[in-house]
Amino acid sequence: MVDAEPIKAETVAYFRALDEGATSRHHFRHTDEEGGLWYVEAVPVRGELIVIKQAELTPAGQLHRYSWEHLEDGHGGLTDQAIDPEEDPLETITAEQFQRVWTR
Repeated sequence: MVDAEPIKAETVAYFRALDEGATSRHHFRHTDEEGGLWYVEAVPVRGELIVIKQAELTPAGQLHRYSWEHLEDGHGGLTDQAIDPEEDPLETITAEQFQRVWTR
């Protein structure tokens, strides 16, 4: 059986370092098929945008937040895939718009 704790610790450390060391942040919103709203904060890493914070506001009004401080739960988790605003259906939003949802 594989001990997942060292892997989780490495993942937390990786996303924490990205968050704390970010000099540039990008913010996006996406509406899913069920009408949920997804908000992401991403940082550039070697030519890709890596999501460091992600919030989902469900159609029922529930807010789920994911970051290095809370990677996953029974509802979902922080994506481990880079995003591409040119190909992914994302709308650019301001940092203030993101923060309004994140701190709700």
